[in-house]
Amino acid sequence: MKALRIRVWMTIGMLIVLLLPRLIYEIPNIFDRYVLENSNHSKQQAALQAVIQKVSNTKVTDWHDPVWQASLGKMTASSQVGVVLLDSLDREIYHSISSEANTASAYRQISIVEHGKILGNALFYAPEKKSGLATVLALIAGLSAILFIGWQMGRVVVKPLEAMRVAARRIASGDLDFHLPQSTVLEVADVRSAFEAMGKGLRESLLRQSEMEEERRFFISSIAHDLRTPLFVLRGSIMRLERSVADTPGNAAKYVAICTKKADQLERLVSDLFSYSRMAYMEQILHPEPVNIGELFSDIVADYIPVAKEKGTELMYEAPAPAGCRNLQGDAHLLSRAISNLLDNAIRHTPAGGTITVRLHEEPSRIVFTIEDTGPGIPEDLLPHIFKAFYRGDDSRNPENGGTGLGLTIARRILRGHNGDLIASNGSRTGGAVFTGWIGSENS
Repeated sequence: MKALRIRVWMTIGMLIVLLLPRLIYEIPNIFDRYVLENSNHSKQQAALQAVIQKVSNTKVTDWHDPVWQASLGKMTASSQVGVVLLDSLDREIYHSISSEANTASAYRQISIVEHGKILGNALFYAPEKKSGLATVLALIAGLSAILFIGWQMGRVVVKPLEAMRVAARRIASGDLDFHLPQSTVLEVADVRSAFEAMGKGLRESLLRQSEMEEERRFFISSIAHDLRTPLFVLRGSIMRLERSVADTPGNAAKYVAICTKKADQLERLVSDLFSYSRMAYMEQILHPEPVNIGELFSDIVADYIPVAKEKGTELMYEAPAPAGCRNLQGDAHLLSRAISNLLDNAIRHTPAGGTITVRLHEEPSRIVFTIEDTGPGIPEDLLPHIFKAFYRGDDSRNPENGGTGLGLTIARRILRGHNGDLIASNGSRTGGAVFTGWIGSENS
């Protein structure tokens, strides 16, 4: 049922209370008037004629006789006919009108005339039948209407408000699992919708807080783990370096190289941690400017071709001419960082003799790129977690491979900050990893 405003429901309730008893009251009267009218009318006329006959056949002087008045009173009482007798000066001689008689106007009037002189007047009143059943039914109908309206108010107003009160206390105690009954009162329904929206928002907020807290704990433990290993190696190498300088100076160069390598790992890790933390505030660090995506990709691929050749892999680039790509509003530095992270990952996982292919094309609502390699691919159980920071199943986090486990996470956050996204899959033809990203045209 459609929800209505409480003013409308109050108007409907008042009309029911006022009109229903009146309608019920008229039902017995209508029955008497149209079903029993003929028989009642005949009896009424017969009784009235009998009283008129008795009065008209009696001399006016006998109207003062108490015995005759008593006899007339018995007749009018049984027939419920009202009689008023007046003398020639319209002074009342006798008065007998029952509570049932209609005194609004005389039903019939006769005058007693003798030798052209009015000796008296008689007024006769027909009874107006009133049904006691109609009054009882009207009272029952009125009481029933009041009880029904009270029950409805309790169901659609009081009960939902009571449920909201209980829900508010449960929310205050941290219990967000509550149910509120429906209401056909628009104002109550609006409050109910707002309550449920608030509960849903709080549940989502608590879920996000729980996930963030879990991610924070995981983040801290991962940082501690990744910092501890190179620091331990660095410390040991420095101690050996100190001894080797005194004992075997020839080993000094080896330990210096180890220290340099571990220092580079620490530098990369700290740099990625700094970038990762900044990605949480993308709006504050984003500096949009017109960027030609075609030129951006061409420059980055050109920079990485020597790196790929040094490892013995081939880096291929398939894209329209740079002038053919439209300009987008974006942060060129961050976009370069995202693409570089993906190319670093591809070069790190592609064996010598393999191929890395970068493709770029435009669609009506976005610019799409793919980076596909011929490496071993991504394990199926790892695909849903590949973009999580520090996920343990990712071999790219092996310090010996030069990875920190944050590059893919940072790349995805950068693309999402440009109304795009990044997804991972395995190539059906090569079996290697395929990263597909796009930048939304909203940035144009």
